[in-house]
Amino acid sequence: MKYDLLIKGGTVVDPSQGLNAAKDVALDAGKVAAVEDSIPTDSAREVLDAKGLLVVPGLIDLHVHAFWGASTYGIDADVSNLAKGVTTALDAGSAGALTFPAFRKHTIDRADTRLYALLNISAAGMLSPQIGEVEDPRWADVDLAVRSGRANRDRVLGIKARLARHILGESSDVETLKRAIEAAEGFDGFVMIHVGNNPTPLPMLMNMLRPGDVVTHSFHGFGDGVLEESGAVVEGMKEAQSRGVAIDVGHGAGSFSFRSAEKALANDVLPDTISTDISNISIDGPVYDFATTVTKFMHLGMSLEEVIRRSTEVPARVMGLGDRVGTLKVGAEGDAAILRVEEGRFKLVDRLNPMTMMGSTKWETGTSLEASKRLVHVHTVKGGAVYRPWLK
Repeated sequence: MKYDLLIKGGTVVDPSQGLNAAKDVALDAGKVAAVEDSIPTDSAREVLDAKGLLVVPGLIDLHVHAFWGASTYGIDADVSNLAKGVTTALDAGSAGALTFPAFRKHTIDRADTRLYALLNISAAGMLSPQIGEVEDPRWADVDLAVRSGRANRDRVLGIKARLARHILGESSDVETLKRAIEAAEGFDGFVMIHVGNNPTPLPMLMNMLRPGDVVTHSFHGFGDGVLEESGAVVEGMKEAQSRGVAIDVGHGAGSFSFRSAEKALANDVLPDTISTDISNISIDGPVYDFATTVTKFMHLGMSLEEVIRRSTEVPARVMGLGDRVGTLKVGAEGDAAILRVEEGRFKLVDRLNPMTMMGSTKWETGTSLEASKRLVHVHTVKGGAVYRPWLK
């Protein structure tokens, strides 16, 4: 046989190649071997019927929490990612310099999901839902972060800094961000900042970021600055994007607002990357999975090609992975997500928590919408093989 696996009869949507057409995809030795109009079924050891389905590059989630059993929000990496079409994921700060060795040994090196990480600027990482990891600024140890980043550069891509009031306590968000940037520069990584309920106006924080850095929770519903009625922060986001700062969704349990996203899109501020912030407090709603998050942006008016690009090609570039993933180009990793478009009436929710205040900061009331179509995960292909955990 010429190929290990043939994905037959699907519609290939691969923005990296400008593809949206009926194609067959052949994989061999863990890589994409051919993408053609028709490939004979007898040329492969296994044939996966994708008739009536979409075939896209393996999805890439730029914001997950996978340090199960240690981080307060950790959830099993494969259950929440690979089983849902996400073949590559970036853990966003669950572990810090002191806890990363355990995260690597017990999660990253054992997961079937291709898992990378951002170190939390706090050496302890995210251990408690009641105590912010940088309430004591001594935890934001630049030297420790640099040493850990350099020692694990194959998996650590940068630094995460959570800059909300309830995480900072009396610490300065500006000083914390300065330390995060210094640490990232120490091993040539990028910085991701968690925003919403932050003391310093968001434009000032974004002005500190460098090309290649990331703002996550960009469409949150807090009243302290992502999208004010004046539109001032929207302009700040445009300026940041023009400098190469990536605007990321980071949906999460309470960090996404339909109103904010609608306003941003109306002002031509589209997310660079779509991510879930999947965790043990969001998997049962309102996030559920990657396909549901993508569905929300399709409902808000983005095209299928636009949302797939921001779920594959662009996050691969942000992570510095080039054409290795996020594409079905010949020679790339043999990763694909098989999806179905369903039509009907589907409820979409941005936030379940009924709170409307967090400390002194207003928080928009959660909203639900009804979509007429949705994306649903059907199969995952990772490294040239159909993911079947029940056979392991």
